Formats: sequence, structure tokens, C-alpha cells
Amino acid sequence: MATQEALREKYQRISAKLIALYGRPEWKPRYAPVDELVDCILSQSTTDANRDRAFAALKARFPDWESVRDAPVEALIEAIRPAGLANQKAPRIQNALRYITRERGSITLDFLATMDAESAKKWLTGIDGVGPKTAAIVLCFAFGKPAFPVDTHVYRVSQRLGLIGEKVSAEAAHAALEAIIPPEDYYPAHLNLIAHGRALCHARKPRCELCPLTDECLYFQMAQQPDTHALRRAPNKGTGL
Repeated sequence: MATQEALREKYQRISAKLIALYGRPEWKPRYAPVDELVDCILSQSTTDANRDRAFAALKARFPDWESVRDAPVEALIEAIRPAGLANQKAPRIQNALRYITRERGSITLDFLATMDAESAKKWLTGIDGVGPKTAAIVLCFAFGKPAFPVDTHVYRVSQRLGLIGEKVSAEAAHAALEAIIPPEDYYPAHLNLIAHGRALCHARKPRCELCPLTDECLYFQMAQQPDTHALRRAPNKGTGL
């Protein structure tokens, strides 16, 4: 197994090639923190397009988060139906908003700005249904804090490249990748790994013939050898993120 130092060096080589391919994204807030949290809940087990439709419908239907919190759950289910799993996501959203209200007195996450990343992660994951990925997305995207989100693309690509082990779970991948990627790179690395997963490193039919990372890629190297079917299938399994 590669040492942490070897993995950090490997990441630097991979990062340079991804930046050459996709550029280096600069951090800028996308949504307010509570919006980011709700958007992330909507994103679970659906496409970006469906998530965006549901989020837009939610914002059009309700004037503020207090209205979402206090609405009949059936009304919320109907509003977010485009995201799929609305019967599960609507109560999850309302429970999160009620938790924030109970703990803070109002629906705001702005206080997280003054907390260190680990304390903020612990606070967010205290909300039922909020796991490491959702917490990291809120902290990284809304606050620019050093938290590295691992979605299905990031998990698949980083595993194929050998940045994380074949048996590392999606949840454990957060800490594993944070240990080898410099904190200032969390945001651009997250976006560039997603971009690579969407453009070339597809789950079912990766376009290895176009990929500039094959010399770093364990998946590609093992695919050139016989009797490696188990390894080739492993990165394509669902992660439950």
C-alpha cells in the first residue's frame, strides 16, 4: 500500500493534469448556507437537472424556509416531486429545518462561519439525515471551509486512480482524501474530479483512450492484464452517497 507521502505526490501529478484539462476553479458561494443544505438533500439519488427543477419549484411555492418548515408535508412532497423520493426527502427537509430552529432559535446556519471545519461538520452531522457528504458540501460551497465532499463521481475516479483503496467506503473516503489533498485544493479538486467523471471516466464505459491520466490509473493498468474483472467492477458499484 502506498504511503501518505506517495499518495500526496500522486495527487499533485494528477491535479496538474486535471487543471491543464479543466482549469482551476476559484471558490465562490453558490447559495446561502440553508439553501445549500436543502439543495443537497434534494440531490440525493437523482440527477442535477431533477434536483434543480425541484429546488426552483420549492422556492417558487414557498416564500421562506419558515413556510417550508411549517407547511403540510403533502404540500412539500408535491413541490419537490421532480427530485424523486419526495416522500422521503420532504420530511427530511422539514426535520432539518426544525432541528436548526430548535438549536439556534431561527433558521440560519450563518453561525457556522465562526466555527472551525471539524466542529462545524460535527454540528451539521447532528442533524438526522445529514452525512459527511452533505456537511462537506455546505461547508465547502457556502463557506469556503476546508471540507472535501465525496460524491459518486469523486469516489469512482479517485478509487480508479488509486488515491483511495479499493475497500475504502464512500464515507471513509472523505477523511482519506482530506489527508492527501491540500486544504486549499479541496474546492478545485472536488470540481475537477467531478468534471473528469462526467467527461471521460464514466461509470460503465470510461473513455480511457482519451484520458491523460492512464499512467496514474490503477483501473487502466489492471484492465490491460488478465483475471482482473473483480477490480474493474468494484469502482462502478453504487456508493449510497
